[in-house]
Amino acid sequence: MSRSLLTPRWLLLHALFIVATIATGFLAVWQWDRAHEAGGSFQNLGYALQWPLFGAFTIYLWIKLMRMELRRDVDDTEPEAVEQPAAREADSSGGEPPEATARRKRPLLPPPAPPVDASEDPELAAYNRYLAELNEADRRAS
Repeated sequence: MSRSLLTPRWLLLHALFIVATIATGFLAVWQWDRAHEAGGSFQNLGYALQWPLFGAFTIYLWIKLMRMELRRDVDDTEPEAVEQPAAREADSSGGEPPEATARRKRPLLPPPAPPVDASEDPELAAYNRYLAELNEADRRAS
C-alpha cells in the first residue's frame, strides 16, 4: 500500500468506507427481516435486495478512488523525468529550449475559436463579447 493512502485524510476515508459498507449490510438484513414479518411488503424485499448493491457500489468507489490517488502519485513523479532531458539540453546550450518552457508553463488548451462577426450571428457575437469582458475582469482581478 502506498504511503499516500496512509495519510490522516485517507485513514478517515478508509474508516468511512468500511462503516458505510457494514451499514449497508445491516440495512439489507433489517429490510429482509421486515419483508418476512406480518406487516412486511414487497417494497421491503426490494430494499433488502438494493442495499447489497449500494454496498458493492461503495466498495467499487473506494477502489476507484484509491487507484486514482495512486495514479496521481505516479503522474506527479513522471513530469520530473520528462523535464530532466530538457534541462540537460538547456545546460549544454546555455539556455532553456523555448518548447520546454512553453510546455511547462502553459496548460494544454484548445486553440481559440475564430471570431464571430455580429453580421453572422448577433447573439453569438454578443455572448462572445460578454465572455471577453469576464475574461478581462478576471485578469485584472488576479
